[in-house]
Amino acid sequence: MQQPITGKQLIGFSEISAGQETFQSINPATGEANPWHFSEATSGEIDQAVGLAARSFEAYSRTPGNRRAAFLHTIADQLESDRKSLVAVYMQESGLPEGRANGELGRTTAQLRSFAELVDEGSWVQARIDTAQSDREPLPKPDIRKCLMPLGPVVVFGASNFPFAFSTAGGDTASALAAGCPVVVKGHPMHPATGELVARAVIQAVRKSKMPEGVFSYLQGTSRSLGEQLVKHPCIAAAGFTGSRAGGLALSAIAAGREVPIPFFAEMGSVNPVVLLPTALDPKAGWAKSYAGSVTLGVGQFCTNPGLLFGIEGPGLDRFGKALAGEVAAIPPACMLHPNMAGNFMEMRNALGQQPGVRYLTSDDPPAGTNEVPATVAVVGGSDFTGNPKLQQEVFGPFTLLVSCRDVQELESALVSLEGQLTASVLGTEEEFRNHPGVLDKLRSKAGRILFNGVPTGVEVCPSMHHGGPFPATTDSRYTSVGTDAILRWVRPLSFQNCPQSLLPEVLRNTNPGGVWRLVDGTWSDESIITL
Repeated sequence: MQQPITGKQLIGFSEISAGQETFQSINPATGEANPWHFSEATSGEIDQAVGLAARSFEAYSRTPGNRRAAFLHTIADQLESDRKSLVAVYMQESGLPEGRANGELGRTTAQLRSFAELVDEGSWVQARIDTAQSDREPLPKPDIRKCLMPLGPVVVFGASNFPFAFSTAGGDTASALAAGCPVVVKGHPMHPATGELVARAVIQAVRKSKMPEGVFSYLQGTSRSLGEQLVKHPCIAAAGFTGSRAGGLALSAIAAGREVPIPFFAEMGSVNPVVLLPTALDPKAGWAKSYAGSVTLGVGQFCTNPGLLFGIEGPGLDRFGKALAGEVAAIPPACMLHPNMAGNFMEMRNALGQQPGVRYLTSDDPPAGTNEVPATVAVVGGSDFTGNPKLQQEVFGPFTLLVSCRDVQELESALVSLEGQLTASVLGTEEEFRNHPGVLDKLRSKAGRILFNGVPTGVEVCPSMHHGGPFPATTDSRYTSVGTDAILRWVRPLSFQNCPQSLLPEVLRNTNPGGVWRLVDGTWSDESIITL
């Protein structure tokens, strides 16, 4: 049975609508408003949601890993059970096709299950034990034990471009719940109905799993003040954000300026540079077709969209540019996620097109469909690029800029001028990679992930993935928002010295009932500690 869409705030087990102002989402395929109305969250509702999260923290943080794992599996099960209605509303609010919706929902449930498996096994808490040595000279050594502990209530900001995987029950929420932190989600106003249905699935799982009320709440609103109040709230211990650079920096400043500052983990954008070494320009290599697909995938609305391509000027690069433009032009246009996003794309695209030295390789004619935009390949010289920081700005949508450099030295200078990125890619042979150490050195310092002979779109969910990067790609390049290490954002280390066994977290006790791997006196072990 399809869950209702009421437009109310979902605070613990309550549905509340105290606000007088409402908003609607847009069907980008038609440009018309969707039928549902959503209430703007009030300050009182914010306090209620955060207060409930704070009150649930002590009990929830103490739940054993196997119970948290079962809870996460139950969320995934509920989402799968609601798949038909979720996909239908997702398509209505995003304009994206059914295949994309089903694929993204599958990714979302897989993320939940991967964190469930992580916390069920238990070794992620990085238990370290140094047992006492009473006979050590000149002073006895105390018993010291350490593990990771949850921070407290977390606020998660839903992303515009992934209504499932980076939003209400996406990676930020899944990892925070796995860590033992209650979550308050600030839903994205571009897909509030999708968000509400997902939130209802999570709350059903809270009930079924007998988790404390307040471990999850969902707030809606279009005003900046909603996000600001959440980050300012003294009971919020950390925040996760995926969105614009301006929004991320504003909220990050609030988090840092609090009386008690909190960690604010923001992913804010990236142009994901690609270096084309000579053999990659050969038409037989097929990179023009591959990158046309990558640039236009999801109408270019991926944070890993390849927005900059670098090569050495010459006939080979000219042929590649023409081939790329031809392949891009052959891909049917599609609507962007929202009229505002289509408008922002055209504004940024046109602004970059007016910069000195920039020219389009693709048609300037806009498509005829509602909220459709022209997929664009542009080209500029290396010296013009290096001297103009505006050419590094992200054009969120199907756009890429080909930078034609005079030689390797100019190419490396262009790479040095880059800001921090989520990804960087290099195309060529292994011999070419070895012969261009300067290129690889520059890319290592700029990105969180380096791809060899691949396209950056598509972020595998696995333990070795790092989806982050130096500023301004993210606010802290040491952490990832994808993969199981994403859980490390929501915890802190805590040491216990000479603590009685009965008061220790279970993972630090001598008996080690969960059989987790621990570093005991410098040696890895999953066994109990035998004391004489």
